[in-house]
Amino acid sequence: MSVRRVVPNVPVGGGGAGSEASALRDNAAFYGMLGFEEVMNHGWIMTLASPTQPAAQISFMTRDETGPVDPDLSVEVADVDAVHAALVREAAEIIYGPHDEEWGVRRFFVRDPNGKVVNVLTHR
Repeated sequence: MSVRRVVPNVPVGGGGAGSEASALRDNAAFYGMLGFEEVMNHGWIMTLASPTQPAAQISFMTRDETGPVDPDLSVEVADVDAVHAALVREAAEIIYGPHDEEWGVRRFFVRDPNGKVVNVLTHR
């Protein structure tokens, strides 16, 4: 199974739409000073990446738009369905999905041995 990237999902905001948007902007400005640039922003999740190392990314999330919980990190894989099948065979706790999301990914959530929620995805 091929891992394409791993992205931490940092929770932000929580005080309403205005403060959530402000929290995303504040993080974009701060991490911009470290060299990160915005590569995705859905209003509830924003991902910043290094322009010279595009797989070096960090996401800031106000809440997950469709999932039942907010994932702690995201792992992009080459074949999300194969990873899902392997985890189901091992009786891993699947929390959500697999589901085709309107923003162009197929994903599922799984709980790791530490209790962290991992968003496993493939871009369609």
